[in-house]
Amino acid sequence: ELMASLQSRLQVLWEEQELVLLEARECAKWGEELEATVRELCKPNEFERYMMFIGDLEKVVSLLLCLSSRLARVQNAMSRMDGNTEAEEKQSLNERHKLLSRQREDAKDLKENLDRRERVVSGILAKYLTEQQLQDYQHFVQVKTSLLIEQKDLEEQIKFFEEQLESLEQSIP
Repeated sequence: ELMASLQSRLQVLWEEQELVLLEARECAKWGEELEATVRELCKPNEFERYMMFIGDLEKVVSLLLCLSSRLARVQNAMSRMDGNTEAEEKQSLNERHKLLSRQREDAKDLKENLDRRERVVSGILAKYLTEQQLQDYQHFVQVKTSLLIEQKDLEEQIKFFEEQLESLEQSIP
């Protein structure tokens, strides 16, 4: 019953993942249309700033999500430590925790810098775009970010349930 439940949950997650990927493809098309509009209306250096921001948006958000999920896994492993845990393993987990924490703080700094750049890009676009186009741009940035977060969350959940299922399968003679 547990295996059937896990399989069922995985199926639902895979279907959700397909929907999110479809939304991501639609968002990418939307982004291409927006890019063409910005290229047409802005000066080349302003267009370049826009493109750098959009490219960095995905990289920084993905980096933050990846580091946060790795840090959470290390913290979970640390919470399972007990008196039987070897000192070497404890030290390794503590070192990984410190390293990932520092890296996540650095990534947060990158995100703050990205947020400042977004305000600059919005200011540039406000000179050229209509109010509706500017709102579309801002909505695009929000949707792109939320889709990245949703994709990563689904990947993590799928990985978790696949590991649970594999562990369960191995435990049955």
